[in-house]
Amino acid sequence: MQFAKAVAVFAHPDDGEFGFAGTVAKWAAEGTEVHYACVTDGSAGSNTPGVSRDELRPIRKHAQLAACEVLGVVECHFLGFVDGELELTMDLRRAMTRVVRAVRPDVILGPDPSRLWNRDRTYVNHRDHRVVGEAVLTVVMPDAPSRPQFPELLEDGLEPFEVPNMWLASEDGDTLVDISSTIDTKLQALGCHESQLVEMPDWQDMIRHMGKERGAPVGMEYAESFRTFVLREDDEEDAV
Repeated sequence: MQFAKAVAVFAHPDDGEFGFAGTVAKWAAEGTEVHYACVTDGSAGSNTPGVSRDELRPIRKHAQLAACEVLGVVECHFLGFVDGELELTMDLRRAMTRVVRAVRPDVILGPDPSRLWNRDRTYVNHRDHRVVGEAVLTVVMPDAPSRPQFPELLEDGLEPFEVPNMWLASEDGDTLVDISSTIDTKLQALGCHESQLVEMPDWQDMIRHMGKERGAPVGMEYAESFRTFVLREDDEEDAV
């Protein structure tokens, strides 16, 4: 499946690379105009004593921009919410609606908000991830397509838009993307986030293992998994 435009939404710099960068790289190589929406500033991404939020913000932003260049992402929209303090506020909903109405993507990609922990119960999902997943659902309905929502966006020329497709990254998805041709690009992009990998010496092995695990049941060398939703047929009007 090929899309003309995509918006990929995630909570922290590096979440996109961990979650779906193989798919993003594949789409970009096939001609999809991929936009990123990084919701938080990544300022809580270190437990090193003495490292402040102010010090970490530009490091995380620089790393995310470098990863975008590797993947072929055309633009990263930094929404600037505080890492670790994310809530589903009207400010967050408005910021995401602004991006979606401006880009008018054929598909929105994001985290699955129903994921509370991993399959092995060795990891509890970060609340920011879950809030971003909820925000993706909310921008799909009612925020992006509803004219009464955020009239100030209409004043900026951002008309309502109904997102045709939604893909949520999931361990137990219904759609697998073969990323065998882009696994090395995914690893290269993730490697841009040096500040997040210093305590993960085996991160490349971990990413390859996850990709193999997803792809093995269907004979793919490496895969990423999604829950997919077709929300509007192609011949329907964009605006409501």
